[in-house]
Amino acid sequence: MSETVEIRTLTVEDYLDLKESMVSAYADMAGSYWREPTIQRLIKLFPEGQIAVTVNDKVVGCALAIIVDYEKFGDSHTYEQITGYYTFNTHNPKGDTLYGIEVFVHPDYRGKRLARRLYDARKNLCEQLNLQGIVAGGRIPNFEKFSDRMSPREYIEKVQDREIYDPTLTFQFSNDFTVKKILKNYLPNDEASKGFATLLQWFNIYYEKDQDTIRYNKSTVRIGLVQWQMRDYGSLDGFLQQVEYFIDAVSDYGSDFVVFPELFNSPLMKEFNQMDPAGAIRGVAQYTEQLREIFQQHAVAYNVNIISGSMPIVIDEVLYNISYLCRRDGTYEQYIKIHPTPGEVAAWGIKGGSDIKVFDTDCGKIGIQICYDVEFPEPSRILAEQGMQILFVPFMTDTQHAYNRVRFCAQARAVENECYVAIAGCIGNLPKVNNMDLQYAQSCVFTPSDFAFPVTGIKAESTPNTEMVVIADVDLVLLKELHAFGSVQTKKDIRRDLYEVNYKKK
Repeated sequence: MSETVEIRTLTVEDYLDLKESMVSAYADMAGSYWREPTIQRLIKLFPEGQIAVTVNDKVVGCALAIIVDYEKFGDSHTYEQITGYYTFNTHNPKGDTLYGIEVFVHPDYRGKRLARRLYDARKNLCEQLNLQGIVAGGRIPNFEKFSDRMSPREYIEKVQDREIYDPTLTFQFSNDFTVKKILKNYLPNDEASKGFATLLQWFNIYYEKDQDTIRYNKSTVRIGLVQWQMRDYGSLDGFLQQVEYFIDAVSDYGSDFVVFPELFNSPLMKEFNQMDPAGAIRGVAQYTEQLREIFQQHAVAYNVNIISGSMPIVIDEVLYNISYLCRRDGTYEQYIKIHPTPGEVAAWGIKGGSDIKVFDTDCGKIGIQICYDVEFPEPSRILAEQGMQILFVPFMTDTQHAYNRVRFCAQARAVENECYVAIAGCIGNLPKVNNMDLQYAQSCVFTPSDFAFPVTGIKAESTPNTEMVVIADVDLVLLKELHAFGSVQTKKDIRRDLYEVNYKKK
């Protein structure tokens, strides 16, 4: 006969079925079942937290939970303490953690993945309530068979390595729970576990602390890349008119970011063409502060975060290649290129910066690297460790070989750091500007490589060597899911016991 399975909230009327299933599930712990007044109290306190699974309308298992302010208890607690000695006065609707106090399935119905359905329902509840995770004390009922020859820690390690099967702990591991600690005397009467329990934890990857309904981090972020044409704009006003045109156009598409290329203001060097290359670039550097102020104004006026490409700047007589993040709230931050190319050093005397940091925005955490920087994996790894979700790379390359170095390395950074990488470059030529003859570019947005993303790892790309914009949407939630459930998890699986990247901040 076919069976119907349902996951729903537990009701008081379910008690007799619940008792029968629990007595059977805990046959090795005589008398261990919930009394009816206790179940009634739980349902009254937190109805959505008491989840039942039914087969042909009969309750054959359940998952019971409360919400606690976990800091008040810490990791060294007993079952009696966390439940308020079974009064559940520890339940706090404004707490931060879903605490699992019970999960069981009637032995006659095991093997049907009913417990997994209960756990999935509990995880969904945790996400809906925006709690930071699930914590529970887990029995290790097979430990009694091994307690004479190994410690609880050794037993847990062997279960994790699948050398030993434990009906409770093996299941917890398969449901993405991790062991935070070994608890002594958690359930003193649990002879099969010898009084020990595992403190289990599952993290809610969607948790947002202190959610703000006015300023919030978006899930889907729209990026606009400007593939900038190098040409004579006639004057500073003509140049600025083209800048505003692109910001206006990208803003009209509802973009959250607009990205300009590296040294896109090079056409302004024409004014200083009578000078040697080093003098000319220092000459154009005098416009950088003014351009930054204009970008700030446009960011507010057009309601878009602007990555200002990059521009030369002189700080304490030293020449750098600088980029600005101009937020749409009027604030700004800066990033100085760390790795000037040999050509930049030889022709202009550009020096490298030393700051590697992630920037907070209203659309998540971002990083900025300028062209050659992305060809070095270590800075991107440091940014990823700081929580970077999108890496923006303004670039300028003269040949297809040079472009491919940027492109291939940018795509590698997306895969190895499980993030999005957006590159924006210049095209065209400046025949009357020394050292800036030719440009080659194809601007792109790259993704990690897994089922939720394009099979090519390319979200969007421009037509090569054509002045245009690229508009692409990226989903930050997909990154969270990738970090937790990806086919491979490059950030999580780093062999930190063998190697690490250290940032020697100056």
